[in-house]
Amino acid sequence: MYIVNVPIQIKEGFKEQFVAGIKENASHAQNDESGCLQFNVIQDSNDSNRIWVYEVYKDEAAFAAHQQSPHYLKFRGMSDEWRADTSAQGAGRGCANIWPPDDDWS
Repeated sequence: MYIVNVPIQIKEGFKEQFVAGIKENASHAQNDESGCLQFNVIQDSNDSNRIWVYEVYKDEAAFAAHQQSPHYLKFRGMSDEWRADTSAQGAGRGCANIWPPDDDWS
């Protein structure tokens, strides 16, 4: 199990474009990638330009495959100008699952 939990700060005025793009990326990840078990996009309740992504993959190789997918590359290419910080913001990248058990994910 490989989990990514990343905060993303969006520049003022770019939220609609960012949300549309990340929803498309998330939808393709969940529907087209067998290694993607979950892809949630969450808005911070105190800052509407702060988005969190919570992604669950079967393993690190599945996450690496996601990062090479056409939908991810398209989104990444568009979204860099919309983000306040384009550095890797994935302090939560590679988290370990505790609950539910890994075998319960499908």
